[in-house]
Amino acid sequence: MTKITIHNLDEDASNELRTRAARNGRSIGEEARLLLEEVLCPKGETRDLVTIFRSYFGPENGVDIELPPRDSSREPPNFG
Repeated sequence: MTKITIHNLDEDASNELRTRAARNGRSIGEEARLLLEEVLCPKGETRDLVTIFRSYFGPENGVDIELPPRDSSREPPNFG
C-alpha cells in the first residue's frame, strides 16, 4: 500500500472531509482513502461497448442520435 501526505489542502475541503468522516463514523484518513478509491477505481462499472459509446456520444454530451425502428425484413428460416 502507498502512503500519501496532502499539503496545502483548501480549508473548505478539509472541513468537508472532516465532516464526512464524522458523519460516516470513519477517520479522516479512511474517508479520504474511500473517496479516492471511489473516484479512481469505481466498482461495478459496466464497460461494454454501448456504455463506452454513450459516454462519448450520448445526449448528455450533445449528441442525440435517433435510431431507426428495427423490423424483420424477412421471415426467419424454418429448419423443421
